[in-house]
Amino acid sequence: MDFKMSEFDQEIIKFDYEKNFKDDDYYISKTNKHIYDLLNKWPHWEKNFLNISGENFSGKTHLINIFIKKFKGLQIDAKNFKNDDLIRVKNYKNIILENVDNSVNEKLFFTLINIVEQDNRYLIVTSRQPIVNFDFDLADLTSRAKNFLLQNIEKPDDELMFALILKNLSDRQISLDKKLIEYAIKRIDRSYGKIFEFIYKIDEMSLKKKKSINLEIIREILGD
Repeated sequence: MDFKMSEFDQEIIKFDYEKNFKDDDYYISKTNKHIYDLLNKWPHWEKNFLNISGENFSGKTHLINIFIKKFKGLQIDAKNFKNDDLIRVKNYKNIILENVDNSVNEKLFFTLINIVEQDNRYLIVTSRQPIVNFDFDLADLTSRAKNFLLQNIEKPDDELMFALILKNLSDRQISLDKKLIEYAIKRIDRSYGKIFEFIYKIDEMSLKKKKSINLEIIREILGD
């Protein structure tokens, strides 16, 4: 990670923000460490079925990509889930069904769970809400959903919000004073979507105004 060596950035390094970025710049904080640690304990899980839930931009796919890189597996997007995928499953120990919602093909999902169970494979399902909260039409699927290990990515705390803003702006060669980041954190809704919306607006404003970001620009972006 390349930082401009200002007094501010030296302070960040002192706080060890850099060393908390693991595996392709995934930042570990108390909101996601439990899931990161669990994935790295594979295959020593209590069950072969895991459901990782969290809002958009919370890092579910990032975690899965880290897992796949380390342990291998088949990734399937729930929206493109089809019969042919059930044949491909036989070639993998780990199967990941991503972005599951109420529109998932329930029969295919139920069949996949049975295959994983019969062959002693592992299934990771990602979703915005825990799948036990889904209103499935198949009663058997509702019952099976209760057998998953449930892991939720919590809303970002101040530490994670600070790190995400710092890292993403640094990647865009945008330097922002610590006090301005702290000012923004207190005013951004505590959601991953709002954090990245703020980052994208900073990036756009930086290109548009072609000058360093100051409090006036921050307030304009936040609508203060």
